[in-house]
Formats: sequence, C-alpha cells, structure tokens
Amino acid sequence: MSTLLTFIVPVRHQANARHWPELKQRLAQTLASIASQDHADWRGIVVANWGADLPEMPAGFEVERVDFAPNTLHELGNATKEQFYEAFRLDKGRRVLAGMRRASDSTYFMISDDDDFVSRKLTGFVAEHRGDPGWYFPSGFVWTDGSRRGLLYRHPAFSKLCGTSHIVRADLYGLPLDGSAVSEQDIKQRLGSHIFIETMLSQAGTPLAALPFCGAVYRIGHSGAHSGSMGVMRTFVLKRRNFAPLAFVQSVLRLRPMTASVREEFFGPLTFSGRGSS
Repeated sequence: MSTLLTFIVPVRHQANARHWPELKQRLAQTLASIASQDHADWRGIVVANWGADLPEMPAGFEVERVDFAPNTLHELGNATKEQFYEAFRLDKGRRVLAGMRRASDSTYFMISDDDDFVSRKLTGFVAEHRGDPGWYFPSGFVWTDGSRRGLLYRHPAFSKLCGTSHIVRADLYGLPLDGSAVSEQDIKQRLGSHIFIETMLSQAGTPLAALPFCGAVYRIGHSGAHSGSMGVMRTFVLKRRNFAPLAFVQSVLRLRPMTASVREEFFGPLTFSGRGSS
C-alpha cells in the first residue's frame, strides 16, 4: 500500500559537519516535529552516510544509508559562489534521490532540511487535496535557534528563502525511481535546490498552488547553519536596507510572538533550553 506523503531528510556527510553532536540534536528535533503530524498517512526517510551517528528514529521514520564521499566544496573557501552552489546541489540532490527511491510508492514528497520544523497540519491538508500537483509555501516563520522568548519572523517569500518549502506530487519530478541513471543537471535542479521547481512545474503546465497557511519554520543563527545566518532581528529587521522608515515598519509588522499554539503546531516536544533572545 502506498504512502500519501513522504518527508525526505538529507543529512550531510559527517566529515562536512562542524559539530556532529549539535547536528544530531537539531536533527532529532526536526524529526520530532515531522512525527507530530495530525494525519497518519505519512512516512519519513532520513538519508545519511554509513557510519553517521544518528539519533533514535521516531515511529514512522526509516534510514537510507548511502556511501557518498564528503562534499569537498561544502565551505566556500576559494571556490566561486556558483561552484559552491553547484557542489551543494549535487550532494544534496543525490541524497534526496536515494530517499525517494527508498519510498518509490509515495504519492507526494516533501524535502526537509535537517534543522527545520514543519506544520503538523501538512499531511492532513494533502489528504484533503489528494491529486493536486502540489504546493509551495509563500509564507513561513524564521526562528533564531534556541530562542525561548524570541520572536518569529513571518517571511513573505518563504519558498525562495528556505529549502523546507515545497510538497510535490511524485510523478511530476519526472525522474526514474527504479535505479535508472539520472543526469547531474536533473539531480541539481529538481532535487538539490528549492529555487527552480516552481518555475519548472509551471512551465510544464502543472503549477504548484500556494499553501494557505505557514508550512514550516526555518531555523537560523546556529553554528552549523550552512547559510551563515545570524538571528532574526539582525537578519531581517535591523539590516541597513531596512533603515528607511517604511521598510523598517514592514519588517517589524512581520514579527510574531512564540505562542503556545505555534509551539504545538511546529515544534512538537521540543524543550526550549537555549538563550532567551532573538
């Protein structure tokens, strides 16, 4: 029997992690968030290298072990930005493909980064709209890692910012899941990045619809953040470009409190033990 929605969580090679125990802790929190779905027809696939020390898997999750080499351009270093992005997309994309092949009977896929959080309403929403091409997340929250009292920032173009931002009907990826060869270009553009899929599906005549609620929380400001992000206030509110009065007011109006309902919907059983500011 097929699964309605499968969450694919690609995990970088352990040699590319700055501090594996912290990555492991964040991954455990992400998996707990996904496992809090309020509809039962979901499955989770964590894709990680052999030898990677993973947290205990919640019910509903499986591990797909791979033998990919470390990404030698995981850090920018002396590479150009395009070389850096292309290497990242290939590494992430082939991990995602391995997870999809593990769950080839899934009707929909959602790719989730290993440190984000998702709404517990996603699977139920997909069940109510079964058959649709899929959804992009036009809005979602951004949260500073460990901030118990800190504010969330409701980003107005979330699917352009965060990789945890699309649900796509499996057949629309147009990729063989039976082990056949897939070009590196398809792996990078269809699976390794979140910035191309909306345009590709729209041009193919199967556009994604806008999810009508916030679908995920993008965690920023931690030591392992590949984006090198800072906290919410410095990243989105206090940036120099926001010093114009109108831009500043618009940014402030996007701030939201960390309410009990937000915690329940996105963070699952997460215990807030970190710093208290945003």
